[in-house]
Amino acid sequence: MKEYETVEKMLDNIVDSTPAELYRELSGGVILAEDVKLHPDTLPDRPLYILGEYHNDPTGRYIVIYYGSFNVVHGFLPDDVFYEKLRHTFAHELRHHMEQLSGIKDLERFDAERYGRYVSGVDIAEFHEPPIG
Repeated sequence: MKEYETVEKMLDNIVDSTPAELYRELSGGVILAEDVKLHPDTLPDRPLYILGEYHNDPTGRYIVIYYGSFNVVHGFLPDDVFYEKLRHTFAHELRHHMEQLSGIKDLERFDAERYGRYVSGVDIAEFHEPPIG
């Protein structure tokens, strides 16, 4: 299990190394929440943890990374591998932001298809995101 402060430093490094222009209109920034969050339609025998979310609501546009979920799913990994999982999740949520700004829904469709595979019993760990473009 990773300490909150360790994950916070990792996430800060990832955020700081991302080009500033990608944060256009991300008014609420990036939040590291302590929560363990399950998908609302998770299956009882196969929990589906939410690692991150992109929000666009009346309070603004922001990204939430769930520290608790990350520790449940990846807390046993070496720091370098954990960091890459964190970076990938952040990039996924930032891509949701960029697609929202441009009116593209590729990643929304991907997430829906991935959930459909999860429900049908397929291992979704190796189900990769569509290319950008």
